[in-house]
Amino acid sequence: MLLEFEKPIALLEEKLATMKAKAAQKKASKLIQSIQKLEEEIKTLQAETFKNLTPWQRVQLSRHVDRPYTLDYINYMADEFIPLHGDRTGKDDLAIVGGFAKLANQPVMIIGHQKGRTTKERQTRNFGMANPEGYRKALRLMKLAEKFNKPIVTLIDTPGAYPGLEAEEHGQAEAIAKNIQSMFDIQVPIICIIIGEGASGGALGLAVGDKILMLENTWYSVISPESCASILWKSWEYKEQAAEVLKLTAADMQNLHLIDGIILEPVGGAHRDPKGIAMTVKTEILKHIESLSKMSPEKRIAKRIEKFCQMGVVKE
Repeated sequence: MLLEFEKPIALLEEKLATMKAKAAQKKASKLIQSIQKLEEEIKTLQAETFKNLTPWQRVQLSRHVDRPYTLDYINYMADEFIPLHGDRTGKDDLAIVGGFAKLANQPVMIIGHQKGRTTKERQTRNFGMANPEGYRKALRLMKLAEKFNKPIVTLIDTPGAYPGLEAEEHGQAEAIAKNIQSMFDIQVPIICIIIGEGASGGALGLAVGDKILMLENTWYSVISPESCASILWKSWEYKEQAAEVLKLTAADMQNLHLIDGIILEPVGGAHRDPKGIAMTVKTEILKHIESLSKMSPEKRIAKRIEKFCQMGVVKE
């Protein structure tokens, strides 16, 4: 799938492929020189395009159909993975996946939203919108990690918690609030990474940790641009303006001191090199686990609470 701002690059890449095919047949030195020149032109255009993306364009990239999801990261990062299922009270919500994994020689508990690739899988996983059972499963796995003294990694990618009637009847707000409250007191290191969309309480239910990181082309906000536009302007047509004023990009979040760092993506977005971005994320996880593990649980919890208490404080 090509986004509108990617089309000029795609046209040049098509031209490059044609030229390479001709060069392979004719072995023409002049054509080879033209190919090299065009390759440089493509690199320059890519750098300029993706350096100056608007907030809305970054939202579009965060939703790209080929963007890696939680299970993709696990497949690339983990030497071993043992999936765990169910909340032990109701059902197994497939919008959230998790289990014990080994990153290099470091055992961790990985928990994350999973959207799905095909239409059937998206429906099965409810487009990454978890029900209360999903958040209760996540908390069960966090408590299990705490019991065995294993660090926790959460991968966040959701358009929001499921807003359906059944979810509300089963205690959606209570489940998310319980996760937020409980994550402050969990004694093992917690690293939270936004790998795609980070919308509202659906994201917050997995986003209280010692380190909060965002991939370069992701967003984190109380509301999506479309929903914000429908409330303020009564029309989704103003979604680009909404994305601008919401200050939802990784750079905005870092400037507001709401996250601890940005993980740079390959030029063109994470979907251009899924394995490469997964290895980068793995390196970041292991780096932060090493530093956090040197603190006592009491100190980690105190710093975690202090971090969130400082958010939204205005000093005159």
